[in-house]
Amino acid sequence: MYSKSALSPAADDRPANNLLRRLNAPDFDMLASHLTQMTRTAGDLLYNPGDDVETVHFPCGPSLVSFLVPNADGRDVEAILVGREGAVGGIVSQGFLPAFTRITVKFAGPFVRLPVSKLEAAKVTSLSIRNIFARYADCMLAQVFQSTACNAIHTIEQRAAKWIIAAMERTDGDGMVPLTHEQLATLLGVGRSYTSRVIQTFKAEGILQTYRGKMAVRDAAGLRMRSCLCNDAVRDHFDEVLRGVYPPEAPSGLHPTSSTEPQ
Repeated sequence: MYSKSALSPAADDRPANNLLRRLNAPDFDMLASHLTQMTRTAGDLLYNPGDDVETVHFPCGPSLVSFLVPNADGRDVEAILVGREGAVGGIVSQGFLPAFTRITVKFAGPFVRLPVSKLEAAKVTSLSIRNIFARYADCMLAQVFQSTACNAIHTIEQRAAKWIIAAMERTDGDGMVPLTHEQLATLLGVGRSYTSRVIQTFKAEGILQTYRGKMAVRDAAGLRMRSCLCNDAVRDHFDEVLRGVYPPEAPSGLHPTSSTEPQ
């Protein structure tokens, strides 16, 4: 059962998930007794293609989940990222249908889980719950559309900057992003050598500094100048459909510090 804890630092004692916080008090109370909390580590598998979808996972705080589309050549291509603005599992299909993509934990952190059956029962009882989750499903679809267009028309550098910004926004915008070269290559669907060249360019321009297992954004404004506008399009759609749910835009200038030696 969900209980008051470090997962819920806000005054209302809800989990640090914007979608759950968007619910009114009676609607949240309807779900609260069915929520369970846990901590996930990076790389944890939530669903494989073909798995029955029986649980909704809500990333909290800095937790981040990725949707990976497997390909015949053995490579997985990242489709979208989901953080504290949303949830994964049974949102569109209403659950109990096979998963199409591989869903894994990208950034470790807290989660809360909810049986799909409980969410579906709540939707029957509450029109507002049904409306909010339908709107969120629309926002997820918009992310998929935007990602498809982005992969088709934008350069590797533009897409790399976009993904780093997206990750930073979903990890509280402090400028320290737990993203490796290999993970960024998966996000871009390219070889690691391409990603490394882009990162070296960003480092030379004073935009990024890399550490073991993470990146520090030194110049968020410079990073945005090199990014496409796909994040902005997604954020604008969220604001129209579910205002206040998508994480706020990252600050224009960041100078994070770290005790770890840069690489």
